Amino acid sequence: MSDADILFETMGRVALIRLNRPQALNALTYAMLADIRRLVATAEKDPEVTAIAFVGEGRGFCSGLDAEVLRQTTQAGEARGGGGGGDESRRDPPGMFSYLTQVSKPVISAVNGVAAGGGFVLAMMSDLRFGSEAASFTTVFSKRGLIAEHGTSWVLPRLVGPSRALDLLWSSRRVQSEEALRIGLLDRVVPHDELLAAVVAYVDDLAAQISPGAIAVMKSQVYRHLSQGMEPALVDADRLTQEQLKHPDAREGAMALIERRAPNFEPWTGERP
Repeated sequence: MSDADILFETMGRVALIRLNRPQALNALTYAMLADIRRLVATAEKDPEVTAIAFVGEGRGFCSGLDAEVLRQTTQAGEARGGGGGGDESRRDPPGMFSYLTQVSKPVISAVNGVAAGGGFVLAMMSDLRFGSEAASFTTVFSKRGLIAEHGTSWVLPRLVGPSRALDLLWSSRRVQSEEALRIGLLDRVVPHDELLAAVVAYVDDLAAQISPGAIAVMKSQVYRHLSQGMEPALVDADRLTQEQLKHPDAREGAMALIERRAPNFEPWTGERP
């Protein structure tokens, strides 16, 4: 698929969504947000796709909402979540890109340049963040007279801690890749021209060795248990363990170990764990 502002391709077992407005540092329009939502839903259902990744064309990852869109939004006095186009049977939580935490496949942001505002949200709502040496982050919201939008007050303290989250939200200062890795905004930093290769290698390794159904259940567990106490989380984990032991992938994993071969796990097409 190739739309003017969004490019879509597969690389190995990765469904790669490219933001394609390099002249505007890949600033987002509402049409782009809807296209992204549809592409994510399509990739989630594809058994040949193990993970979904985002990258920006040109020198930026994503600078957030397009300036004209932001002007219209502030004049209207009402924000739009930017969802739509996905599985209508699933109720997305409010906020831009918050639905990514409910997608049952890994979502990775390959941050190739600045991630600001809505681009910062996209990276934070992804499960993993791989960055090149050119990656940088800024929340921006405070400089626009806005607050911690789209779930950043929930996700950012969980990644970097409350005091660092407040610093980043209050100051809107730019964080470069080295500091981003140190404080937990990035999970990997690789040379700029090796960024996508690093993402593809990571995902292909998952595809070769890991049960995609187990990945889906674990992602659901982690995000759900963030809002639970320890005992409810342990009870839920025990219940899920008992269910997983009855799944064909559990037997396949054991037999692959005994027979010293690569496992042949069942494909995953987005069923809810």
